Amino acid sequence: MDIEQNILQNLLDSDSQFRMLYEEHSLFEKRLAEFKKKGFLSAQEELEILNVKKMKLAGKDRMERLVARSAI
Repeated sequence: MDIEQNILQNLLDSDSQFRMLYEEHSLFEKRLAEFKKKGFLSAQEELEILNVKKMKLAGKDRMERLVARSAI
């Protein structure tokens, strides 16, 4: 296991905020994958995709800050 994976696992085990962000990120990925399977998307679905992508990115940024803080 490399250092990044070790830090990730430690955060998942010990930091409830990181664990929540990680699980949320996974749910967003699954939701986006569901949209990709569809042949046609309504305007509402297109808007939802944009919102999910924004929330996913914001969560990823917060996770990266927590990882960086833990690596110090």
